[in-house]
Amino acid sequence: MRISDTADLWWKTAVVYCLDVETFLDWNGDGVGDFVGVTERIDYLAELGITCLWLMPFYPTANRDDGYDITDFYGVDARLGTHGDVVELVRTARDRGIRVIVDLVVNHTSDKHPWFKAARSSKRSPFRDFYVWRAEAPEQDTSDQVVFPDQEDSIWELDARTGEYYLHRFYKHQPDLNVANPKVRDEIAKVMGFWLELGISGFRVDAVPFLLGLEGVSDSQAQDFADPHDYLASLRSFLGRRTGDGILLGEVNLPYPEQKKFFGGRDGDELTMMFDFVGMQNLYLSLAREDARPLARTLKRRPAIHADAQWASFLRNHDELTLDKLSESERQEVFAAFGPDPELQLFGRGLRRRLPPMLDGDPRRIRMAYSLMFSLPGTPSLFYGEEIGMGENLEIEGRMAVRSPMQWSPDRNGGFSSAAPSRLRWPVVEGPFSPEHVNVADQRSDPDSLLNFVALLIRRYRESPELGWSDFTILEQPHRNVLAHESRWDDRRMLAVHNFSPDRCTVPLQLTGCEAGCRLVDLLQPGATELDADGRAEVAMDGYGYRWLRVVPPEGRRLA
Repeated sequence: MRISDTADLWWKTAVVYCLDVETFLDWNGDGVGDFVGVTERIDYLAELGITCLWLMPFYPTANRDDGYDITDFYGVDARLGTHGDVVELVRTARDRGIRVIVDLVVNHTSDKHPWFKAARSSKRSPFRDFYVWRAEAPEQDTSDQVVFPDQEDSIWELDARTGEYYLHRFYKHQPDLNVANPKVRDEIAKVMGFWLELGISGFRVDAVPFLLGLEGVSDSQAQDFADPHDYLASLRSFLGRRTGDGILLGEVNLPYPEQKKFFGGRDGDELTMMFDFVGMQNLYLSLAREDARPLARTLKRRPAIHADAQWASFLRNHDELTLDKLSESERQEVFAAFGPDPELQLFGRGLRRRLPPMLDGDPRRIRMAYSLMFSLPGTPSLFYGEEIGMGENLEIEGRMAVRSPMQWSPDRNGGFSSAAPSRLRWPVVEGPFSPEHVNVADQRSDPDSLLNFVALLIRRYRESPELGWSDFTILEQPHRNVLAHESRWDDRRMLAVHNFSPDRCTVPLQLTGCEAGCRLVDLLQPGATELDADGRAEVAMDGYGYRWLRVVPPEGRRLA
């Protein structure tokens, strides 16, 4: 099978890059990033190898939750640009082979949204049932159900104007929409249709389990909305009719058996992709223990999914690095290794750090981690600045610590903005990960930089479609600190071997179906290893070493 035969399912081998418009590049010098700035850096993303750009919320906002408290689903925050600027970005990106997806945040609105203003104005308001209300105070403590336990102690908030309580899983200034109301479902479809008309290729869907939840919904509405997954399938169908190849990339942080349901049934007709939160968390446990077995066990448990669906692999996203699917003792191990100071932790469940500071800036460990992420079966996703090894800014409150301005150069404000530092939305990082030490300009001219290494990983990933398409096998071997796995699709085979330990070792490998003369050709460095007649070879691994090995038969021709 040729790579071109799979081009309609582009997300299977995409490379996703997430950025926040307001912290990426300020083109007009007002201290806030803008769409023109992102458009001016599209060639940088194309050169890196990005094929899918994910934009965090850019809509008008009350600005109490970094854009996730939306006041107009159809608008563009005036600080960031105009609808025309959005269209120009989408068209410029598409010209470079980059699709654009945007955040769909429809679990809740800002309490400043016109719908909620109307809903709280009167119990008889036509918008009242756009939200979830109850007349009496909750009888049970719901503090364990809030998303931000350091800020809220209940999922219900009294509205003094009407004397009733409204539902909010997140902050109390973010009332939950009532998706059981067909009028709300119609509005969500209209929002999707609007942005699809502007040329985007899909959505990253925020907080999917909460969106489909029926907490507090009246019995009659719950009966009419008996299977929320049917609604999710209808959104996927609507997207398909409008675009043909658009995607829904879902945020579903649940155990695997529950998470799989959001892909849909036998036809895989709900979410196109989902982030592998369980795999990510166990990857950090393996890093903390210098033991590959937690990740290996997790990958073996990862459910098989429909051929058209996909897992998204990641090391970092825009929120806290959640560890909530680990046991309490496992979580404490990761805290002890990467964030023992309570200031580095958040909500008792995660870390507000980026990867390089967590690994003490050790280039061997950092590169091993990214090599591992790109080699895992699925679609890799990067958060802006990861490609250069940015650190967090702990002076910024909470989970915003990882959302400091992009570091383009060693100049003032890291080249992000010409404005005075006091006018920036968030301050730049200081210390050993400041722009003076970590920036794009210096790394572009350094062939040994992390930026160029990540670009190499992306090239090799794109040249290895089996990483996005294949089933995979964990290869048994004697070293607890080594993960070896094989990806095999059609006539393509690749091995990835990663050493979680600082100690050198020799890894024995044995492959089935390999005759004498087969070779393991290194994809990240020069060299090859020949297999014996039984398909066996030994591979030397440095401390925190990593190898991508293409299986090449004697008469075969493969890009190495």
